[in-house]
Amino acid sequence: MDFEEYLKVKKIDSAAFKKADQSRFMEWESIFLTMHPDSFTAQKKFLINDIRRRYLLVNEPEQSKS
Repeated sequence: MDFEEYLKVKKIDSAAFKKADQSRFMEWESIFLTMHPDSFTAQKKFLINDIRRRYLLVNEPEQSKS
């Protein structure tokens, strides 16, 4: 799993996060690559919640099949 996939699982819009706070995005990405995703979550738990509130990933509505 790469960092952008991880952010998608956590319902964080990676593009918006990277654009608005590039330094934190790059720092977290480098940290993420050195540890297991569960360890990263445990280390950044409360910070992840704050980032999710700021850069919530909005799912595109599914197109109905007619």
